[in-house]
Formats: sequence, structure tokens, C-alpha cells
Amino acid sequence: MKWYVIHTRPRQEERALENLTRQGYKAWMPWLEVEKIRGGRITKVIEPMFSRYLFIQLDQVTTNWGPIRSTLGVSKLVTFGNQAASISNEFVEILQRTPLQDSKHILKQGDEVEIMQGPLKGVKGIFDQQDGELRAMILIELINQSHKVQVSMQELRPLNY
Repeated sequence: MKWYVIHTRPRQEERALENLTRQGYKAWMPWLEVEKIRGGRITKVIEPMFSRYLFIQLDQVTTNWGPIRSTLGVSKLVTFGNQAASISNEFVEILQRTPLQDSKHILKQGDEVEIMQGPLKGVKGIFDQQDGELRAMILIELINQSHKVQVSMQELRPLNY
């Protein structure tokens, strides 16, 4: 059995995955945790690694491919000419072992930020580094001196976005 690529309708990857699985197909989609700005704040969201694509494992001989095209959420089976686009089992296995987290962060050292909650609400500073999963170190100016302050990533709003 080989893995093939399914192209989904916009923002219907989960729907297509659920409906294909319900029909008895072995379908899979890699996920990724990324930072996004929502409501002016940085939040972590889980989204598909490949927007509008998922993988399905099919047997060229015994599997009925017909229902795939009419599955809710599915746009089409990706093909090159009349040949379905297949993915190596090794590639899918590597993706399945890949951790959910993305190494990219919205904030980089030197970015300007504003604290949105807590006793320092409204104070602007410079992002220094991420301190663990949920916290950050920022530099703020107090009494004509720079001070490092640890705050929650959820409390920060990036400026200049």
C-alpha cells in the first residue's frame, strides 16, 4: 500500500480527514503548533502542517478510489497527468515522528513589545528571549536603567505588526 496526496477544500482539512476515516480509509494529516497574533496577543495554535493537503493510504488493486472524490471536504486526489501523486512510506514515517512544535517564534530578539496585563500593563519594552514554553524575558526602562523582566508570552503584544 502506498500513501497518496489529497487536496482539500479551503479550511476543510479536518472535515475531509474525518469523513475519509469514517469511510474506512487510512488517512493522516501532520499537525504543527505555531504562534499567531490573535486579538493583538500572541497565542499558540495547532494547524495543518500542509494547508489544504492530507495523506491517504491506498492499495492500487483492491481499494475503491471512487468515493474519495465525492467525500465532504475533499477537493481532489492530486495527480500528475492521470497518475496519482504518491509519497514514499519513509517520508510519511518521518513526518509522523516529527514533534508537533515549530521552532519559529513570532518574536525575535530586539522586537518592540507592550505588556497587556498585570501590574506592568501598558509598559513598552524590548523582547530579549523566550524563557521556556510560556514565558519571555523582556527589557524595560525603569528609573533610567534597563531591567530584565519575566512575563507570560500571553501578556505580550508585538508592536510594529
